[in-house]
Amino acid sequence: MFEIAPHLALILIGVAFVAGFVDAIAGGGGLLCVPALLLCGASPLQALATNKLQGTVGSATALATYAQAGQIRPRAHLPMALVSLAFGAGGALVAGAMPAGLLRLIMPPVLIAIALFFAFKPGLDDQRRKARLSSTAFGVLIVPLIAAYDGFFGPGTGSFFMMALVLLTGLGILQATAQTKMLNFASNFGGMLVFSLSGAMWWWVGGAMALAQVAGATLGARLAVKVGARLIKPLLVLTSSGMALRLLWQALG
Repeated sequence: MFEIAPHLALILIGVAFVAGFVDAIAGGGGLLCVPALLLCGASPLQALATNKLQGTVGSATALATYAQAGQIRPRAHLPMALVSLAFGAGGALVAGAMPAGLLRLIMPPVLIAIALFFAFKPGLDDQRRKARLSSTAFGVLIVPLIAAYDGFFGPGTGSFFMMALVLLTGLGILQATAQTKMLNFASNFGGMLVFSLSGAMWWWVGGAMALAQVAGATLGARLAVKVGARLIKPLLVLTSSGMALRLLWQALG
């Protein structure tokens, strides 16, 4: 049975709240939660599994908030979501089969690369663009790649979905963000199902973080139109880069 000091548990709950808020607006909440779990003593597989538990609840909350606001009709995107669920589960199977030592070496550089993506990704607006792919082609060619990445690792998935929807299907950023929540929820759920069978899940820690995610995601989704991502992105980049460098130092020490 895993035991964690109360102050570390409180830190993880606080991180989950911030991650839920950030993820609902800009994506990338896992960039905060995964390093925080690792720094609190989780193995790479435990961190990925526990992050998937709390992230699933957070993405479901954001999805419900966007649907209630009329920004998305879940039934219309169900086929694409089922693809995302299946490949999210497949990615988690690959992560579960990978040696822990290899995961520990891979994760810090990947986190730093994603942080750089956040730092330099182009600004987006809510104007519709010319679609380069149909919804069917997007579901067949793009969703499996991003969903499999989500199941295998996860941080940054929401931003990747959003960027792909804007650049390839022509959606405005608000519509893309809303649709992203459904695809991200599906891939999270698929990964969570696999990880829950692995025995690596920190259930009570993930459950407490999930409650914080609900609060953060609800607030973030409601403020998405007014706040945007510009105020959050610098903090997300600095925090995730700092934690990733700390993890890399630990792995090589």
